[in-house]
Amino acid sequence: MKLGGRTIFRIVVVMAALGLLGWNQWRAHHATTTAQAPAATSANVDKSASAMVKPAPPRTWRLGSLTLTACSLGQPNSGLSTAAWCGSLVVPENRADPQGRKITLKLAVLRSSAQVANRDMLAFLAGGPGQAATDYAGPIAAMLEPLRAHRDILLLDQRGTGGSNALDCKVDDKEAANDDTGFDPAKLRAEAAACLKQVEAHADPRYYTTTDAVQDLEDVRRALGMPEFDLIGVSYGTRVAQQYLGRHPDAVRSMVLDSTVPNSVVLGEDFAQNLDDALKAQFARCEADAACKQRFGNPYQTLVQLRDALRANPHPVSFRDPETYQTVQRLLSEDSLVSVVRMFAYTPPTAALLPLSIDAAAHGDVGPLLGQAKLLTVDMADLAGSGMSYSVICSEDADLLTARPQDADTLLGTRMIDAYKAICSAWPKGTRPADFHRPLASAKPVLLLAGQYDPVTPPRYAEEVAQHLANARVLLFKGQGHSVLAAGCGPQLVQRFVEHPDPKALDASCLDRLQPTPFFIDFNGATP
Repeated sequence: MKLGGRTIFRIVVVMAALGLLGWNQWRAHHATTTAQAPAATSANVDKSASAMVKPAPPRTWRLGSLTLTACSLGQPNSGLSTAAWCGSLVVPENRADPQGRKITLKLAVLRSSAQVANRDMLAFLAGGPGQAATDYAGPIAAMLEPLRAHRDILLLDQRGTGGSNALDCKVDDKEAANDDTGFDPAKLRAEAAACLKQVEAHADPRYYTTTDAVQDLEDVRRALGMPEFDLIGVSYGTRVAQQYLGRHPDAVRSMVLDSTVPNSVVLGEDFAQNLDDALKAQFARCEADAACKQRFGNPYQTLVQLRDALRANPHPVSFRDPETYQTVQRLLSEDSLVSVVRMFAYTPPTAALLPLSIDAAAHGDVGPLLGQAKLLTVDMADLAGSGMSYSVICSEDADLLTARPQDADTLLGTRMIDAYKAICSAWPKGTRPADFHRPLASAKPVLLLAGQYDPVTPPRYAEEVAQHLANARVLLFKGQGHSVLAAGCGPQLVQRFVEHPDPKALDASCLDRLQPTPFFIDFNGATP
């Protein structure tokens, strides 16, 4: 499966959000209504005919100054939906020009089952950058179900995503599938310029940054009647949460950060190191296991040898498409190998397949690796191509990226820094507050969740953030990767913390039961 230059960049950028795709159980709650008129029959209908019933007016719920309407939020690439209450808020695109263009923010509330909900409200901040929170209403509702007994949950599509004036870039899928140019910074620059031409018709990308989103969230809070927020951020959403707490401390009651991105980190600069560290730590488990070591030896060494061979000799390969079962042919190269391995590293089930898949590919059978990659790429299609992610990265981090010669021999190499610089040379930049990268200092209760083998936001990130917080605690999820909120007893821990926000007193002993997914020795699974 050949991944073109743009596809490689898109995969790397949006993988920070991939953990949400792993939540595969959810339930829709049927919200109660507060205003519903009874049906009426026509007075002029013929008595011999059936009475015509007028449609009931939409169910509405007045919350603060907003009127929310009963709605159903669909799950992307699925027939499932979740009952919610939807609304919108109009805000200036550029707050320095309040008379200029206005944009509409889409929001939804998953309503508490209590007759009178607690005053504080959960606010879920999605990852990416580029995810729309309302797209994941189902998994979020299921994961936070215990907290809905007493609290409402706010889902706000960050400006530039979903229903909030999305900065989507349309891509010719046929052209992308036939793109065999590999990693080409010049092509990335040209594609960013083409994307910009599309979004400029309805947006100025300079005003779609984290700082703009933070003010949007505060405007929504005020419109909702100024509840205190219990912030729950995942991946990039943790940066939004930190920035919001730093600027609106009185608006926050508690905060949960899952797979934390510190304010001080230049996003993308150490991605190569983080990936190699996670892979080496994972593969060390294989070497410590007698059956895995006997079967695969040193998986990292095999991976590097395969990468070097493909660097010298990219070549077409055939494999069976897992969706159509048809035999397809793609160019297998260093770039496609690296992108696929990085995708696999994010979640325990796919990481458990890596030694087996790498070994098979090294012996000429690329089907397992590329077949799984095809499925993952389809899942990620709606997350990719987001101009909003370009606005965030180019405004907040790209100019601070520095060359890292030490990454040259890593699996990812210097691709990310080169890609960011290429994209951002063509993308407009917004302003960044002078204190944007300053570590957050706060006495608010904060719970930080970290996956032991996270390949993009490693546990040291969470520890770095916690050093500056007076009332914080880091919980390590053993054997887990990126986005761990739903793993094991994670939902129960979050419930207990939000109900009694004292991180140091929280009993987290249930995490001792978490274990990594055993490595597959063959395609029947792990050794008994």
